[in-house]
Amino acid sequence: MDLRCSLCQHTEKEAINKALLEGESFRSIAKRYGTSAATLVRHKKHLPVVMLKAQEAGEVAQADGLLAQVDELRTKAWSLLNAAEQVGDLRTALAGIREARSCLELLGKLAGELQDGNNVNIIMSPQWIEIRTVILKTLEPYPEALLALSSAWDEGENSR
Repeated sequence: MDLRCSLCQHTEKEAINKALLEGESFRSIAKRYGTSAATLVRHKKHLPVVMLKAQEAGEVAQADGLLAQVDELRTKAWSLLNAAEQVGDLRTALAGIREARSCLELLGKLAGELQDGNNVNIIMSPQWIEIRTVILKTLEPYPEALLALSSAWDEGENSR
C-alpha cells in the first residue's frame, strides 16, 4: 500500500499549497485541481512548517508596512497642523487636529491598544425593580397570567 500523499506529487503542488494557505475553500481547490476535499484536508495537515512560517512572516511584514504607512500619515498630519498654526489658519489647523487624531486612533487599534466595539450597559433602576416585583406578586394567584407575562418578556428579550 502506497502511503505517499498524492498532492505532494501533484504537478500543481505549489499552487495548491498557496490556495490552502490563503484560506480558499477546500471545495473550490478540489474542483480546480481535480482532487477531493478530504485529500486536501489530509494534505494541509502536513504542509511544510517552513511554508506556514513564511506565511506568518509575510503577514507580520504586511502589518508592519501598514503601521509604517499610518505613522507616516500621522507625521504629515502633525506637520500640516503646525504649518497651519504658524500662518494663523485656524480652520486648517482644526482639520489637522482631526486628521492627527484619526491617525492616532487607527494606530491604537492596529496595535491592539484600542478596542472597536459597541458596549451596552443596562442599569435597572430601583423603580423598575420595584414595579416588576409588584407585578409578579400581584400575578402569583393567577399562574396562567404569570406564565403569559413571563413568555412575553422572554419573547421581548429574544427579539432584541
